Amino acid sequence: MEYEGDRNEADERHGVGRAVLGDGDIYQGNYENGKRHGEGTYHFKNGSRYVGNYQQNMKHGQGTLYYPDGSKFEGTWVKDVREGHGVYAYPNGDMYEGEWLNHMRHGQGVYHYHATGSKYKGSWMNGKMEHAGEYIHSNHRYKGNFSNNNPCGSGKFVFDIGCEQHGEYHQILQDPDELEYAEPPSVFKWIPICITPITPAGQEKSSSTGKESKENSSV
Repeated sequence: MEYEGDRNEADERHGVGRAVLGDGDIYQGNYENGKRHGEGTYHFKNGSRYVGNYQQNMKHGQGTLYYPDGSKFEGTWVKDVREGHGVYAYPNGDMYEGEWLNHMRHGQGVYHYHATGSKYKGSWMNGKMEHAGEYIHSNHRYKGNFSNNNPCGSGKFVFDIGCEQHGEYHQILQDPDELEYAEPPSVFKWIPICITPITPAGQEKSSSTGKESKENSSV
């Protein structure tokens, strides 16, 4: 390894310096007692590049990692792992902004689909859509529960024309003899129940209050 920069009394890398590692990676930035610590830039041999905070040789704190495929993560790191809030821009133009845990989307976040302009806003668990969330499209949205990246159970479609369709998503079990795969894929079917007008926030309460007033006046 080649190193040019500051050192401490123990002859350890300490302060600002530049190191060319044995595998061809290059780091330029701050050191503390022989380890990358503080602000720095790390160029990986595979073409990746990290710009941000280090602690004890690990990415820790705020930082941005540029990947060889053109994607980019900008956010919080904890001991070399994406954790906390961050934004990931994918090679196809998609983007996720939200919470992370152990390198995976986990917590509340929004995923933008570049090809369609749609987005998912809601809960994530271990990289997948789970629990409450909503798909938001150009002229309507779906709001309900999700499981393993699929809408599941009761929910509703809300249309911009002023109505809501309530219903449930049911998983359809297929005959294994009719499938080309070893395991049947997840197939969910929307079962509509009813269509209602969209109720503005607070209208239900005011309507019930008005009804009570009318009943009281007639007594």
